[in-house]
Amino acid sequence: MSRTRSICTAAVLVSVMGAAVGATAVAVPLGSPVGDVAAAAQDVVDGKDAGVTLPTVRSSVKPHYTPEAKDAKIQGTVLMTAVVRIDGTPGDIKVTRSLDAEHGLDRQAVVALEQWRFEPGQKDGKRVAVRVTVEMTFTLK
Repeated sequence: MSRTRSICTAAVLVSVMGAAVGATAVAVPLGSPVGDVAAAAQDVVDGKDAGVTLPTVRSSVKPHYTPEAKDAKIQGTVLMTAVVRIDGTPGDIKVTRSLDAEHGLDRQAVVALEQWRFEPGQKDGKRVAVRVTVEMTFTLK
């Protein structure tokens, strides 16, 4: 009897998302509303602005594959936007391209991203909050 192995990869596409072309934004509730308030309280800069240094990933956590999603053999990518705050934590996380809300992969991607830490973006030598796009891919092997 063979066991199915799962591999989750994540890549940060640091860019600014306006409206996602052909996608509907789905807000996924976070564990604490305080994080969203903190992100909203900071001025969020556009990564395309002159003089803005984009955030870089310091540490990342891979999302868990739910047993239900494994059984359903769901594979693909969850696309999210987040604001990397001046302390390097992500906030205001939104799923912009869903893979699987029914079996929990979208939620697992958000839970993983909440644990990531970044080197914050900078503008004119000062830390600033920057909106980034994060892509997490779920693959079964």
